[in-house]
Amino acid sequence: MSAADPIHVDDALLRAWPLPEADEKGDKESRGRVLVVAGSPEIPGAALLSATAALRAGAGKLVIACPASVAAMLAAAMPEARVIALPETQDGGLAMEGLEVLQSLAGSTAAMLVGPGMAQCETNVPFVLELLPLFRESTVVLDALAMDCVQSMTRLDQPVIFTPHAGEMAHLTGLEKEDVQERALDVAVQQAASWGAVVALKGAATHVGHPDGRVWRHASRTPGLGTSGSGDVLAGVVAGLAARGATPEQATVWGVALHARAGDRLAEKMGALGYLARELPAEVPAVMHALGPAG
Repeated sequence: MSAADPIHVDDALLRAWPLPEADEKGDKESRGRVLVVAGSPEIPGAALLSATAALRAGAGKLVIACPASVAAMLAAAMPEARVIALPETQDGGLAMEGLEVLQSLAGSTAAMLVGPGMAQCETNVPFVLELLPLFRESTVVLDALAMDCVQSMTRLDQPVIFTPHAGEMAHLTGLEKEDVQERALDVAVQQAASWGAVVALKGAATHVGHPDGRVWRHASRTPGLGTSGSGDVLAGVVAGLAARGATPEQATVWGVALHARAGDRLAEKMGALGYLARELPAEVPAVMHALGPAG
Protein backbone atom coordinates (compact mmCIF):
# COMPACT_ATOMS: atom_id res chain seq x y z
CA MET A 1 0.00 0.00 0.00
CA SER A 2 1.68 3.23 -1.15
CA ALA A 3 1.32 6.71 0.25
CA ALA A 4 -0.65 7.63 -2.88
CA ASP A 5 -3.23 4.93 -2.18
CA PRO A 6 -4.80 5.57 1.24
CA ILE A 7 -7.37 3.40 2.95
CA HIS A 8 -10.49 5.51 3.36
CA VAL A 9 -12.10 5.28 6.78
CA ASP A 10 -15.88 5.00 6.77
CA ASP A 11 -18.51 3.06 8.70
CA ALA A 12 -18.11 0.01 6.48
CA LEU A 13 -14.38 -0.21 7.14
CA LEU A 14 -14.90 0.16 10.89
CA ARG A 15 -17.57 -2.55 11.02
CA ALA A 16 -15.29 -4.88 9.09
CA TRP A 17 -12.49 -4.16 11.59
CA PRO A 18 -14.28 -4.61 14.93
CA LEU A 19 -12.74 -3.60 18.21
CA PRO A 20 -11.81 -6.32 20.71
CA GLU A 21 -14.99 -7.55 22.36
CA ALA A 22 -15.43 -7.35 26.11
CA ASP A 23 -15.34 -10.71 27.85
CA GLU A 24 -18.82 -11.29 29.23
CA LYS A 25 -17.26 -13.11 32.17
CA GLY A 26 -14.42 -10.64 32.51
CA ASP A 27 -13.97 -7.71 34.86
CA LYS A 28 -12.25 -4.35 34.72
CA GLU A 29 -8.85 -6.05 34.69
CA SER A 30 -9.71 -7.79 31.42
CA ARG A 31 -10.25 -4.45 29.64
CA GLY A 32 -6.85 -3.09 30.56
CA ARG A 33 -5.37 -0.34 32.67
CA VAL A 34 -4.62 3.10 31.26
CA LEU A 35 -1.96 5.30 32.81
CA VAL A 36 -2.37 8.99 31.96
CA VAL A 37 0.76 11.05 32.68
CA ALA A 38 -0.43 14.57 32.13
CA GLY A 39 -1.38 17.97 33.48
CA SER A 40 0.37 20.94 35.02
CA PRO A 41 -0.56 23.76 37.40
CA GLU A 42 -1.68 25.88 34.44
CA ILE A 43 -3.52 23.13 32.52
CA PRO A 44 -4.73 20.47 34.97
CA GLY A 45 -7.92 19.94 32.98
CA ALA A 46 -6.09 18.27 30.10
CA ALA A 47 -5.44 15.24 32.30
CA LEU A 48 -9.11 15.12 33.25
CA LEU A 49 -10.28 15.30 29.64
CA SER A 50 -7.92 12.54 28.50
CA ALA A 51 -8.66 10.30 31.45
CA THR A 52 -12.42 10.63 31.03
CA ALA A 53 -12.14 9.83 27.33
CA ALA A 54 -10.06 6.71 28.04
CA LEU A 55 -12.78 5.29 30.28
CA ARG A 56 -15.53 6.25 27.83
CA ALA A 57 -13.63 4.28 25.18
CA GLY A 58 -13.99 1.20 27.36
CA ALA A 59 -10.75 0.91 29.34
CA GLY A 60 -11.23 -1.00 32.57
CA LYS A 61 -8.96 0.79 35.04
CA LEU A 62 -7.48 4.25 35.20
CA VAL A 63 -4.46 5.80 36.86
CA ILE A 64 -3.63 9.50 36.56
CA ALA A 65 -0.07 10.58 37.35
CA CYS A 66 0.23 14.36 37.59
CA PRO A 67 2.19 17.10 39.35
CA ALA A 68 1.64 16.99 43.10
CA SER A 69 0.17 20.50 43.18
CA VAL A 70 -2.88 19.44 41.15
CA ALA A 71 -3.29 15.85 42.34
CA ALA A 72 -5.95 16.56 44.98
CA MET A 73 -7.98 18.59 42.49
CA LEU A 74 -7.91 15.81 39.90
CA ALA A 75 -8.69 13.12 42.48
CA ALA A 76 -11.83 15.00 43.48
CA ALA A 77 -12.85 15.61 39.86
CA MET A 78 -12.20 12.01 38.77
CA PRO A 79 -13.40 9.62 41.49
CA GLU A 80 -13.00 6.67 39.12
CA ALA A 81 -9.22 7.08 39.05
CA ARG A 82 -6.28 6.31 41.22
CA VAL A 83 -4.32 9.57 41.26
CA ILE A 84 -0.57 9.61 41.86
CA ALA A 85 1.07 12.86 42.94
CA LEU A 86 4.43 13.15 41.20
CA PRO A 87 7.25 15.42 42.39
CA GLU A 88 7.44 18.53 40.27
CA THR A 89 9.97 21.15 39.30
CA GLN A 90 9.70 24.83 40.16
CA ASP A 91 8.23 25.59 36.75
CA GLY A 92 5.48 22.98 37.06
CA GLY A 93 7.17 20.16 35.17
CA LEU A 94 7.61 16.56 36.23
CA ALA A 95 10.79 15.92 38.21
CA MET A 96 12.94 12.93 37.31
CA GLU A 97 12.37 11.45 40.78
CA GLY A 98 8.85 10.56 39.69
CA LEU A 99 10.14 7.86 37.34
CA GLU A 100 10.73 5.49 40.25
CA VAL A 101 7.09 5.81 41.30
CA LEU A 102 5.82 5.08 37.79
CA GLN A 103 8.14 2.14 37.22
CA SER A 104 6.11 0.04 39.65
CA LEU A 105 3.09 0.36 37.33
CA ALA A 106 4.79 -0.85 34.16
CA GLY A 107 3.88 -4.52 34.48
CA SER A 108 0.17 -3.84 34.90
CA THR A 109 -0.30 -1.02 32.37
CA ALA A 110 -1.79 -1.94 29.00
CA ALA A 111 -1.61 1.59 27.56
CA MET A 112 0.04 4.80 28.66
CA LEU A 113 -0.76 8.32 27.49
CA VAL A 114 1.87 10.98 28.07
CA GLY A 115 1.75 14.69 27.36
CA PRO A 116 -1.65 16.41 27.56
CA GLY A 117 -1.33 19.68 29.46
CA MET A 118 2.31 19.17 30.40
CA ALA A 119 4.21 22.32 31.30
CA GLN A 120 6.79 23.80 28.95
CA CYS A 121 10.02 23.10 30.82
CA GLU A 122 13.48 21.61 30.43
CA THR A 123 12.60 18.31 32.09
CA ASN A 124 9.97 17.28 29.52
CA VAL A 125 12.22 15.50 27.05
CA PRO A 126 14.56 13.82 29.58
CA PHE A 127 11.54 12.62 31.57
CA VAL A 128 9.81 11.07 28.55
CA LEU A 129 13.04 9.54 27.24
CA GLU A 130 13.58 7.79 30.58
CA LEU A 131 9.91 6.82 30.88
CA LEU A 132 9.56 5.06 27.52
CA PRO A 133 11.91 2.11 28.21
CA LEU A 134 10.13 1.41 31.49
CA PHE A 135 6.86 0.80 29.60
CA ARG A 136 8.26 -1.20 26.70
CA GLU A 137 5.42 -3.74 26.94
CA SER A 138 2.67 -1.09 26.93
CA THR A 139 1.20 0.76 23.97
CA VAL A 140 2.32 4.37 24.45
CA VAL A 141 0.45 7.40 23.13
CA LEU A 142 2.54 10.56 22.97
CA ASP A 143 0.70 13.86 22.69
CA ALA A 144 1.48 17.56 22.92
CA LEU A 145 4.89 18.40 24.44
CA ALA A 146 5.75 14.75 25.09
CA MET A 147 6.22 14.33 21.35
CA ASP A 148 9.34 16.52 21.51
CA CYS A 149 11.28 13.46 22.66
CA VAL A 150 11.44 12.25 19.06
CA GLN A 151 13.92 15.00 18.29
CA SER A 152 16.41 13.39 20.68
CA MET A 153 16.14 9.74 19.73
CA THR A 154 16.54 7.27 16.91
CA ARG A 155 13.82 5.03 15.50
CA LEU A 156 11.53 3.60 18.19
CA ASP A 157 11.49 -0.13 18.92
CA GLN A 158 8.28 -0.31 20.95
CA PRO A 159 4.59 0.35 20.16
CA VAL A 160 4.17 4.14 20.13
CA ILE A 161 1.49 6.43 18.68
CA PHE A 162 2.06 10.11 17.88
CA THR A 163 -0.87 12.54 17.54
CA PRO A 164 0.42 15.84 16.07
CA HIS A 165 -1.53 18.52 14.27
CA ALA A 166 0.15 20.32 11.38
CA GLY A 167 1.83 22.93 13.57
CA GLU A 168 3.26 20.32 15.90
CA MET A 169 4.46 18.21 12.97
CA ALA A 170 6.21 21.24 11.54
CA HIS A 171 7.93 21.78 14.88
CA LEU A 172 8.98 18.14 15.14
CA THR A 173 10.32 17.85 11.59
CA GLY A 174 11.54 21.33 10.68
CA LEU A 175 9.10 21.52 7.77
CA GLU A 176 6.95 24.54 7.12
CA LYS A 177 3.40 24.22 8.45
CA GLU A 178 2.00 24.98 5.01
CA ASP A 179 4.10 22.19 3.52
CA VAL A 180 2.82 19.74 6.12
CA GLN A 181 -0.76 20.71 5.33
CA GLU A 182 -0.27 20.40 1.57
CA ARG A 183 1.51 17.03 1.78
CA ALA A 184 -0.22 15.63 4.85
CA LEU A 185 -0.59 12.09 3.53
CA ASP A 186 3.07 11.81 2.46
CA VAL A 187 4.33 13.41 5.66
CA ALA A 188 2.32 11.03 7.84
CA VAL A 189 3.72 8.01 6.01
CA GLN A 190 7.28 9.30 5.93
CA GLN A 191 7.38 10.16 9.62
CA ALA A 192 5.73 6.89 10.63
CA ALA A 193 8.51 5.03 8.82
CA SER A 194 11.22 7.34 10.15
CA TRP A 195 10.05 7.18 13.78
CA GLY A 196 8.94 3.54 13.75
CA ALA A 197 5.56 4.56 15.14
CA VAL A 198 1.94 5.01 14.16
CA VAL A 199 1.38 8.69 13.35
CA ALA A 200 -1.99 10.43 13.31
CA LEU A 201 -1.48 13.73 11.50
CA LYS A 202 -4.60 15.60 12.52
CA GLY A 203 -6.65 17.97 10.40
CA ALA A 204 -9.96 18.25 8.57
CA ALA A 205 -8.64 15.14 6.87
CA THR A 206 -6.60 13.11 9.36
CA HIS A 207 -3.99 10.72 8.00
CA VAL A 208 -2.84 7.76 10.07
CA GLY A 209 0.50 6.44 8.89
CA HIS A 210 1.99 3.06 9.80
CA PRO A 211 5.73 2.25 9.68
CA ASP A 212 5.08 -0.42 7.04
CA GLY A 213 3.75 2.18 4.59
CA ARG A 214 0.03 1.74 5.08
CA VAL A 215 -1.98 4.92 5.53
CA TRP A 216 -5.59 5.58 6.45
CA ARG A 217 -7.47 8.77 5.60
CA HIS A 218 -10.43 10.04 7.60
CA ALA A 219 -12.20 13.15 6.33
CA SER A 220 -14.51 15.12 8.60
CA ARG A 221 -16.58 18.27 8.30
CA THR A 222 -16.84 18.99 12.00
CA PRO A 223 -15.43 22.47 12.63
CA GLY A 224 -16.56 22.41 16.25
CA LEU A 225 -13.81 19.90 17.03
CA GLY A 226 -11.34 22.76 16.62
CA THR A 227 -11.67 23.78 20.26
CA SER A 228 -9.48 23.77 23.36
CA GLY A 229 -9.08 20.30 24.80
CA SER A 230 -10.37 18.41 21.78
CA GLY A 231 -6.98 16.87 21.08
CA ASP A 232 -6.71 15.73 24.70
CA VAL A 233 -9.99 13.86 24.27
CA LEU A 234 -8.78 12.19 21.07
CA ALA A 235 -5.56 11.05 22.72
CA GLY A 236 -7.54 9.62 25.63
CA VAL A 237 -9.88 7.70 23.33
CA VAL A 238 -6.91 6.20 21.47
CA ALA A 239 -5.26 5.17 24.75
CA GLY A 240 -8.49 3.64 26.03
CA LEU A 241 -8.94 1.55 22.90
CA ALA A 242 -5.33 0.40 23.07
CA ALA A 243 -5.85 -0.67 26.69
CA ARG A 244 -8.72 -2.89 25.52
CA GLY A 245 -6.35 -4.75 23.21
CA ALA A 246 -6.64 -2.87 19.92
CA THR A 247 -3.42 -2.70 17.92
CA PRO A 248 -1.79 0.75 17.70
CA GLU A 249 -3.11 1.32 14.18
CA GLN A 250 -6.63 0.10 15.01
CA ALA A 251 -6.79 2.16 18.20
CA THR A 252 -5.69 5.23 16.27
CA VAL A 253 -7.99 4.84 13.28
CA TRP A 254 -10.97 4.00 15.45
CA GLY A 255 -10.08 6.81 17.87
CA VAL A 256 -10.04 9.38 15.07
CA ALA A 257 -13.38 8.10 13.77
CA LEU A 258 -15.07 8.00 17.18
CA HIS A 259 -13.82 11.50 18.03
CA ALA A 260 -15.19 12.91 14.77
CA ARG A 261 -18.54 11.15 15.13
CA ALA A 262 -18.86 12.35 18.72
CA GLY A 263 -18.46 15.86 17.35
CA ASP A 264 -21.11 15.17 14.71
CA ARG A 265 -23.58 14.09 17.40
CA LEU A 266 -22.97 17.24 19.42
CA ALA A 267 -23.29 19.40 16.30
CA GLU A 268 -26.71 17.88 15.64
CA LYS A 269 -27.83 18.69 19.18
CA MET A 270 -26.20 22.08 19.68
CA GLY A 271 -25.07 23.51 16.37
CA ALA A 272 -21.81 23.37 14.46
CA LEU A 273 -19.86 25.51 16.92
CA GLY A 274 -19.88 26.09 20.64
CA TYR A 275 -19.87 22.65 22.21
CA LEU A 276 -17.05 21.88 24.61
CA ALA A 277 -14.32 19.26 24.59
CA ARG A 278 -15.57 17.98 27.94
CA GLU A 279 -18.85 17.05 26.25
CA LEU A 280 -17.25 14.80 23.64
CA PRO A 281 -16.40 11.73 25.77
CA ALA A 282 -20.01 11.11 26.79
CA GLU A 283 -20.93 10.64 23.11
CA VAL A 284 -18.29 7.98 22.47
CA PRO A 285 -20.03 4.89 23.93
CA ALA A 286 -23.14 5.35 21.78
CA VAL A 287 -21.04 5.81 18.65
CA MET A 288 -19.09 2.64 19.45
CA HIS A 289 -22.32 0.73 19.94
CA ALA A 290 -23.73 2.00 16.66
CA LEU A 291 -20.61 0.82 14.83
CA GLY A 292 -20.53 -2.55 16.53
CA PRO A 293 -21.64 -5.83 15.03
CA ALA A 294 -25.24 -5.18 16.07
CA GLY A 295 -25.11 -1.46 15.26
